[in-house]
Amino acid sequence: MGTSFPAALTRLALVLLALLPLACGAGPALEDRGRVTAAPGDSRHLTIGSAGFTESDLLAQLYARLLGDAGYRTSILTVANRELYEPALESGRIDVVPEYAATFADWLNAKTHGTDARPVGSPDLGATMKALRALATPRGLTVLTPGRAVDQNAFAVSAAYARRHRLKTLGDLGERKLPVRLAAGDECVRRPYCAPGLRKVYGIHITGIDPKGVGTTQAKRAVQQGRDQMVLTTTTDATLDSFGLVLLADDKRLQNADHVVPVVNRARAGGARVAKALDRLGEVLTTADLAAMNRQVDSARRLPADVARAYLEDKGLTG
Repeated sequence: MGTSFPAALTRLALVLLALLPLACGAGPALEDRGRVTAAPGDSRHLTIGSAGFTESDLLAQLYARLLGDAGYRTSILTVANRELYEPALESGRIDVVPEYAATFADWLNAKTHGTDARPVGSPDLGATMKALRALATPRGLTVLTPGRAVDQNAFAVSAAYARRHRLKTLGDLGERKLPVRLAAGDECVRRPYCAPGLRKVYGIHITGIDPKGVGTTQAKRAVQQGRDQMVLTTTTDATLDSFGLVLLADDKRLQNADHVVPVVNRARAGGARVAKALDRLGEVLTTADLAAMNRQVDSARRLPADVARAYLEDKGLTG
């Protein structure tokens, strides 16, 4: 399944050039809409898309190995931009991608109804999946069963700070009425899942935003050194331990249901065999598992393909 670095670059360049004319597509043309309701396809060779960051690379490798075990020939293409890989998924140039339920639902909603459309992703997984499938189906896409693993926004504090104030959840932090300076991106000031939500849902006393980005080294270091009290990151952040940070549980469900979910081109990969192969992973893979694999790649510098293979073998999902 591996590809040499020069070959990968060449293939990526060709893919990007091929996809550029598709970037403004809005789903199958009217004359092709019959494909949407046609019987699901089952192509022998499946192309798995990766968005180019560690976690997406790992998921693509996991998908490719499981589908290979199920009898498919597989290849992986990296297209590090949803504006490019989603139209490629619609057209069948990419057959399978790992996605995140609420984020992808909101992205498709904005593409379909405009950037000012009201978000459809929510903390409710059932409602989010219903909205996502309603948006995906007319585009010839099938959204498979969401897995256990969730990569959503999360907030971390230093372990020492958590011990000192007896904090395990964001609710605990709100009850303590402590002043909190938050290391995050500029948009945190207005995003409902960030500062406004922390104030409204949890009653946390946010005194200001330190604009150091989401989960960046600078943001984590600011919390580690006590200049800030909390940092916006994600639930699968692989480097928190190295900064002495711990996540506070989102006990009142402020964050959206960003469960990992495979999305496939129905005409090429919508059959039961693909779903069965990928459902096996979704039933086993946890958020903690995903964070641990991210850590092996980002900190231990292991190859995603090697980490994915070892994980599947350890869980008895591959021979």
